[in-house]
Amino acid sequence: MRKARGVTSYHAGVAAEEAVARHYERAGLHIAARRWRGKGGEIDLIARDGATVVFIEVKCSATHAQAAERLDMRQMARIASAAAEFLGHEPQGQLTPARFDVALVDACGSVEILENAFAA
Repeated sequence: MRKARGVTSYHAGVAAEEAVARHYERAGLHIAARRWRGKGGEIDLIARDGATVVFIEVKCSATHAQAAERLDMRQMARIASAAAEFLGHEPQGQLTPARFDVALVDACGSVEILENAFAA
């Protein structure tokens, strides 16, 4: 039973990431990477908005509020560490314009984007 829940959660996460990727693509951004893994951790989606690199953490739950509650400071630190590693390979390195978005997906598949969420 526990394994079945894990498989269901995995597929729900993949579906949520796909919905978020489509949302960003419709907005004109290019998805540069999916589930990018660095030494510091994994980043769900990485998009390009002109010269800006957008690091996107996808959270899904029954409601947007519940999804937002699933992101903690330790996880944000891991994402920031992985993002720094990613930016190290960019032509401008750490000077590359970047932002961290959080994409919330509810049980109905509705997407809410919190742009520049880590700045708050």
